[in-house]
Amino acid sequence: MRRVTSFFFLASLFCVTFEKIHWNFAGTVSLADVLAILFLISFVVTTARFVVPRTTMILLGFFAAFLLVFLIGYFNLSDSDALQQWAKGLTKWVIHFAFLAAAVVWISRRGQHYFWRSLGWFSAGLAANCVYGILQLLSAKAGHNLDRTLLSPLTGGASSINIYGAVGGQSVYRPNALTGDPNHLGIMLCVPLLTLLPVYLRLEAGHRLRRPLALALAFMFVVQLATLSRSGLLGLGVGLLVLVVPYRRFAVSRALLYPLGAVALVLAYVLYARWSYFSVVLRSRVQTGGASSSAHFAVYDFIPKIIHSNPLLGLGLNNFSVYYEFVTGKTNWGPHSFWVALLVETGLVGLLLFVVFLRYVYVRRHAARRLGRALRDRRVLPLAWGLTAALTGTIAANFFYLTMQFYYFYGLLALALALPIVFAKRR
Repeated sequence: MRRVTSFFFLASLFCVTFEKIHWNFAGTVSLADVLAILFLISFVVTTARFVVPRTTMILLGFFAAFLLVFLIGYFNLSDSDALQQWAKGLTKWVIHFAFLAAAVVWISRRGQHYFWRSLGWFSAGLAANCVYGILQLLSAKAGHNLDRTLLSPLTGGASSINIYGAVGGQSVYRPNALTGDPNHLGIMLCVPLLTLLPVYLRLEAGHRLRRPLALALAFMFVVQLATLSRSGLLGLGVGLLVLVVPYRRFAVSRALLYPLGAVALVLAYVLYARWSYFSVVLRSRVQTGGASSSAHFAVYDFIPKIIHSNPLLGLGLNNFSVYYEFVTGKTNWGPHSFWVALLVETGLVGLLLFVVFLRYVYVRRHAARRLGRALRDRRVLPLAWGLTAALTGTIAANFFYLTMQFYYFYGLLALALALPIVFAKRR
């Protein structure tokens, strides 16, 4: 059973970003849902008697506090549609948070080697997503729909690569891979890029993982650029600012300049070969007055209205789309900002509680960095900085998009919170 539990856990981390693999059964059930539930069941069976880390006890306290806010928010629901959305959102959130609490216990019990395995499978899942995204892009260029060939027979649904527009009669494709949206893919890629970058920079010159990590980071960065996601680049930029101070001496190192130079050469060749095409695309992405940019900023106009009508607890969990349909007439429309959704759906109380929760995560990040310095470990301290940068970049990117509700964010939190527990045993 221990091996079975480990399989489901590592499989959950690997598939945590595979949003397109889902089935319409009692709502939308994704592959990540199935694996997470199987992990939780096997975890309960396997761990009949165990010591719960203090971190997990605090997480359970936050679980109770969040649940109380969501349950009280039930009384602000307006109709049956709002109730249905609230029930869906609450079910997803319970699975996510239960997975987070159990993952911290599971990783902390299995030790340092297992922690690195977990991080490896999590990053490998995003790398696999990138590989599929490139194949998806090449297939679309050839006039084929890779999703229809590979995914539709499995899921019974329909999906395809994102078509941004057209230039001179040629479609502009943005790979969304298995995530469902190019912006989701761009923001999710901030996590492995920022987490693994400082670890890679501190590897010894002859280390066996140095070259594979360099290739993987360069490849994922190219895919992130291919998504044309401004939110993804915002998150990456903010995360790099976090790493500037502790790793500024590596800014002119060969370890960093060689991969960046290779990426720059590839981009220069692509842009030079089709400059008239890409110049139009790039100009459209740097504009701030288009319809896409207006939608990202327009959702902030809802904040004063909700604070005036339901200031403390908002409209109810997962009910932004219901309110948006009532105001605009558009159905099934989510907010373009996690923070707007948080304030609209849970009010000032929910926003304050989530900020306190994030503060606790940052306190544990500080403990991990302090532990890395005490151990003088060339892996723990860079990883602690990398996870801090990844968390900060994800928070920044979600001011204009919505991915912090997804499974991958809880996988990131599990790794971040388990790090100081696992490596404190060496002290």
